[in-house]
Amino acid sequence: MGRLPDPWQIPDWALAGKDGTFGGRFDDPAGEYRVLYASSQRLGCFLETLARFRPDLSLVAELAEIGGDDDFVPAGIVPREWLNDRLIGSALIPGTYADIGSSDWIAFLRHTLARDVLAAGFSDFDAAVLQTSAPRSLTQAASRIANRQGLDGLRYLSRYGHDLENWAVFEPFRIDARGASRISAEDADLQTALRIHALHLGQEAACAAMSRS
Repeated sequence: MGRLPDPWQIPDWALAGKDGTFGGRFDDPAGEYRVLYASSQRLGCFLETLARFRPDLSLVAELAEIGGDDDFVPAGIVPREWLNDRLIGSALIPGTYADIGSSDWIAFLRHTLARDVLAAGFSDFDAAVLQTSAPRSLTQAASRIANRQGLDGLRYLSRYGHDLENWAVFEPFRIDARGASRISAEDADLQTALRIHALHLGQEAACAAMSRS
């Protein structure tokens, strides 16, 4: 999923942060190659990109303790305009990928990233560490290790469900795009993602004509 006119548009280096990354889990911490993120399932694309709109967990916990009906509990709102400049596309992307969550890779990274793991405040390294949202220094370091081995990217499972298979694809990209389409508000996968994340699609922005008297 990406913005118009091309969902596979490569991010401009000018948009990188001070750390040289674009904030992605498997971005290159040295800022030498860019990464595109994809999912094997359309639903995965929606769940990953809409997660930022979820209500704060502390608010969810507080509201859960309030007795009575929750008909008026505020929920996360996805602005309907969010759909206006986005496309969802499919592609074939050949290459050799590191199965970052496999037992072999976990054991390899545990040894290779030992100092980084301890510096990040973890006492050990396992699959659960790879699933954490922060610090991203560990997942980004794992990305760089895979890239240095000449691999084309990483395969990893989504933090929002291990039934979702995601991919981090390294530059240089070999993308054989197979089409893209606009996203309808009634899209079945979009509606499922909204339900899973307890989100609602907002209303269209109202445009009123103004006149001076």
